[in-house]
Amino acid sequence: MSLCEPCITAFAQPVPRCPTCALHLQRLPCDNCQDTPSPLHQCLAAVSYDFPWSQCIARFKFQADPGLAKALAELMRHAPWVEPALEAAHCVIPIPLTPERLRERGFNQALELARHLAPHKIEATVLQRQDLRRHQVGASREDRLSQAAHAFWVNPIHIPNLSGQHVVLVDDVMTTGATLYAAARALKAAGATRVTGLVLARTERRKD
Repeated sequence: MSLCEPCITAFAQPVPRCPTCALHLQRLPCDNCQDTPSPLHQCLAAVSYDFPWSQCIARFKFQADPGLAKALAELMRHAPWVEPALEAAHCVIPIPLTPERLRERGFNQALELARHLAPHKIEATVLQRQDLRRHQVGASREDRLSQAAHAFWVNPIHIPNLSGQHVVLVDDVMTTGATLYAAARALKAAGATRVTGLVLARTERRKD
């Protein structure tokens, strides 16, 4: 499955973004990162979470259409600085779902994207996630940060291999940054020296 070329031309043009949280900005410094300093060394987003990409992501994520992964990953790959980040990375780690959410959805959308972005660098079992017991959709920034703060840990058998590594974290949507930030902190605590966030879409919400 491919994406409509006119949509890509009209709605996927690069825009200026904060280098560490990927918000669309007209000027620096980024108020978002001043309020909540990012643990990411770099954060890259292909598009804004808006028409038509929000509908594409909903179809991909909630209507069991993982076949969109290849086309969406290509959209990500062609965003500025993505290719160099993937080339420089020692490993690419998709944000994991909780076991309950994985059973419910049937696939991990971040893993499907990562498989098309860097198939030979994927480490899908490094990062583990506990069940948060509730969806984050519609949650405030404060609630998201609180829920995600201790959601991730690194599988102990992988800790020796993370020391000094450059990691790319992949997810589909970044809203407040809570999920990516918590995952990045867990990886850095386990020895990773550089963590880059790579997402398909970034919302434009700064504060709640």
